[in-house]
Amino acid sequence: MTEPTTPANETTVPVLPCVSVEDTLEFYEALGFENTYKQTRPYPYLALRLGGFELHFGKAPQGLDPAREDGGACLVMVDSVAPYHAAFVGAMRRTYGKVLATGRPRITRHRPGASRFSLVDPSGNSIVFVRRDEPMELDYGGSKQLQGLAKALDNARILREFKDDDRAAFRAVKSALRKFGEDAPAADRARALAVLISTSAALGEHGDDVPAWTAELAGIALTEAEREQVEAELHNTSDLNND
Repeated sequence: MTEPTTPANETTVPVLPCVSVEDTLEFYEALGFENTYKQTRPYPYLALRLGGFELHFGKAPQGLDPAREDGGACLVMVDSVAPYHAAFVGAMRRTYGKVLATGRPRITRHRPGASRFSLVDPSGNSIVFVRRDEPMELDYGGSKQLQGLAKALDNARILREFKDDDRAAFRAVKSALRKFGEDAPAADRARALAVLISTSAALGEHGDDVPAWTAELAGIALTEAEREQVEAELHNTSDLNND
């Protein structure tokens, strides 16, 4: 007897917790999502669509605190993440007059060549856009082939691009620059300073150290290729300023 088979045409739709239907709808519609269903009674339910995927939202469990940002998550696999990030940043500027880079809701930064970024919505859900060919294995803690400041920079790249942890990246690079900066190659020092400047912007912390880092960076002699790398790092800072 032949066992029945299921057709390979499945579609999965995440149902995420929703603290406020109106706040959730306002945020996602501002980004270009289409509202396909809305219900507030007898229980909240919201259905949204963008392109070829859908997000649904239901009643949040008792005790859910959006500030913890652990409500739910969804991976959106795409061929290229940069166009999505650019579209959302543009939509935020048009709707809010700025990029929502801190607090909640927000969008995380996207560095050139990075394979993912996240949207964090008003309920603390994370919608993570991921490039399909993102590497499966990552060397957390910095590549074993690198040493000193270069290893810390590689570790920071992993923390920022794959874990969305700018705080940990900032601390790792700041500590490594203090420890290894004097003997590190000029290009690594310049990259470290650029990371500190850009992560400060991502964290919404424009402290007293930033002008000093900027001045020090300007005084480092770099090749054209090295300068382009540094400028690419700093380029994202403008998208994170609330101007």
